[in-house]
Amino acid sequence: MSKPLSLDNFKRAAAELGVPVAAIRAVATVESRGSGFLPDGTRPVILFERHVMRKRLIENTGNRSPSIILYASPNIVNMTPGGYQGGAAEWDRLAEAIKLDRASALESASWGMFQIMGYHWKLLGYESAQAFVNAMYAGESGQLDAFVRFIKANANLLRAMANQDWAKFAAGYNGPNYKANAYDTKLAGAFDRYSKEAV
Repeated sequence: MSKPLSLDNFKRAAAELGVPVAAIRAVATVESRGSGFLPDGTRPVILFERHVMRKRLIENTGNRSPSIILYASPNIVNMTPGGYQGGAAEWDRLAEAIKLDRASALESASWGMFQIMGYHWKLLGYESAQAFVNAMYAGESGQLDAFVRFIKANANLLRAMANQDWAKFAAGYNGPNYKANAYDTKLAGAFDRYSKEAV
């Protein structure tokens, strides 16, 4: 069973980024819905992105990709997002994708409590997509470390966090449709809540 993040974990991450502890805790709360692992406590939470799988196959497998794409299930390889099943069922989708190409499949899911895409592994300083995934399995502290690396690699996100500009942060972190899920207002609310707690 994975050990949950402690306040000390959040304090270290906040110090490394130079942002309030409440900012880190707000993102953790909004992105994770409580945990970076499935109820079994062994598998990280993931969301498999079939449209990303198509792009990764093309980039990673070169001239093999057209035939792979042609015969792949549209729920695993597709030009458009979707096909989400949630929870443990996302692992079934990932398993199907791994049969096509392991590296592309690992790169095509968002991982852990901060939902960081696997294809960022190189940007974040991991040796491979598998090394990134191994860190996601290691515990929520490994997932928090990946988040810190991700924010460090994106000056706009870091600035938005430091300024508590949650609209800019949500746009950069969740994409241009962030308002549909009210990510900015959820982040602002969580930040205000944690700011009032004694640290």
